[in-house]
Amino acid sequence: MMRDYDEETTFLGQTGPYFWATFFLLNTVYVSTGFNGLYIVFAGAAPKHHCLIPDVNLTEEWRKAVIPLTEENGKAVQSQCWRYKLDVVRNLSAEGLVPGRDVNLTTLEQERCLDGWNYSRDIYQSTIVTEWDLVCDNQWKVPFTSSTLFVGYLLGSLISGQLSDRFGRKKVVFISLAAQALAVLLQSFSYSWKMFCVMFLFVGASQISIYISAFVLGTELLSKTMRVIFTTLGAFLFYCMGYMTLPWIAYAIRDWRTLLAVLSSTSVVYIPLWWFIPESPRWLITQGRTEEAEAIVRDAARRNKVEAPAVIFKKTDEQETPSTRKYTMLDILRFRNIRCITVMCLLLWMAINIGYFGLSLNTSNLSGDPYMNCFLSATTEVPAYVVSTVLLKKCPRRALLSTFLALGGGVLLLVQFISDALQWVALALVLAGKFGFTMAFSIVYIYTAEIYPTVLRNVGMGMCSSAARIGSITAPYVIYLGRYNSALPYMLMGSLTLASSVVNLFLPETLHRDLPETVEQMQECRGLCTGPKKRKYMDNGSINPSLQRESDVEKLAP
Repeated sequence: MMRDYDEETTFLGQTGPYFWATFFLLNTVYVSTGFNGLYIVFAGAAPKHHCLIPDVNLTEEWRKAVIPLTEENGKAVQSQCWRYKLDVVRNLSAEGLVPGRDVNLTTLEQERCLDGWNYSRDIYQSTIVTEWDLVCDNQWKVPFTSSTLFVGYLLGSLISGQLSDRFGRKKVVFISLAAQALAVLLQSFSYSWKMFCVMFLFVGASQISIYISAFVLGTELLSKTMRVIFTTLGAFLFYCMGYMTLPWIAYAIRDWRTLLAVLSSTSVVYIPLWWFIPESPRWLITQGRTEEAEAIVRDAARRNKVEAPAVIFKKTDEQETPSTRKYTMLDILRFRNIRCITVMCLLLWMAINIGYFGLSLNTSNLSGDPYMNCFLSATTEVPAYVVSTVLLKKCPRRALLSTFLALGGGVLLLVQFISDALQWVALALVLAGKFGFTMAFSIVYIYTAEIYPTVLRNVGMGMCSSAARIGSITAPYVIYLGRYNSALPYMLMGSLTLASSVVNLFLPETLHRDLPETVEQMQECRGLCTGPKKRKYMDNGSINPSLQRESDVEKLAP
């Protein structure tokens, strides 16, 4: 068994060529998640459309009037799902009657788009919507398609950790990259909507597996100093690079099948990285492969131009290693304080993910050019991650998170009051909301990890991550409400976010506090779940039995 990896490898230093090369090579992997995370914004966009009118004998007046007008957000627009009954219109046209003058159009019977739809090609040459007519009665399939990606996220987050623990971090990273490329490529050849959704499930599972495995590999390979930069800034910024590049690739390629094939092919550039990114020495040691771990560390020393000791990893007796109790979700339900904190954290993570992915997926529905909107949405994330990294060093987490949640939710509630003549103001507010959600997104990871004690941190973070996935699965349906009223998604996301900013105020502050190690060291939440304070000692001088039982939980071994 290894005593302390960081202590045994202090001779490597905190920076150097080895650490910087590993830092940049691992971060390039996150560019692929930016490419492939949100291409559904363009592949699943719904262009303007109306019922297809077959080539029948109609006068020019009747051909223009055959599509009824409906009111949408205060404007008269052509119906997307109905037309006047074609047999009746044909007869009226043959009689020489003029619509509006000789015939009251409101008295005519309407019918569905029996011959399909006519789609505008001003912006998109083809999308899955135009390919399989995912409109009108089938428009529910569009948010369902987006949700399958996030269901894949949920499945991938559940299995990727176990796979990397068993087969190694490096193998899982590169296998996931290959799986993602293959899934996206097969998706570009989808012959049906169902096949597209099934492949999207694999895209999501492989993508979150890349993120988690590379994140773990980076934290285990890098020094303490580089590790902080990697986890708080590096991975997010490189993801943004891919995200910002995506709209320009989509702008050049307006066909969804070609777009997916091109995005899939970009993974080829990662093949050479197999020979430059090492396996985690920490994981190798846990597998008893100490010689391989030493070889990696000695190579790191050579590249950092420092001398490695003759023996790097000293052995300790197995009995010196303390046995620890395995904690599960049931332990979170055991104590009222932890239960309450967990419920509030789950609500926070769900609200943040609904807002973040809701705004990210809604860029194609905003006024203006969808490609520029997507680029601006991605660009707002860069200063958000930089600012959050700086503020987290000095500012209280609770106040910081509530502030940016209130910012994100507040501006979304204001959007509905902006007139159509000031669409640029509405876009600016949406981007400000995206900035707030991105800030909250980066803060909540660190804040939650600091709240939970070491013995429950993995379990607590795992539950919060699952809640985040549920939030992201819900996000496409929140955007879908805009089909009925364009203000509904903003009202729902804004209200939910403001409510979560208030809930966050009841969580304990963690700035400048030591990370709790045990359940007893975990701070109480404020005012909601503490209940009456228990006396530590009874009148006879003995420890209160209820507190003794809670203390015994920490001492139990399996």
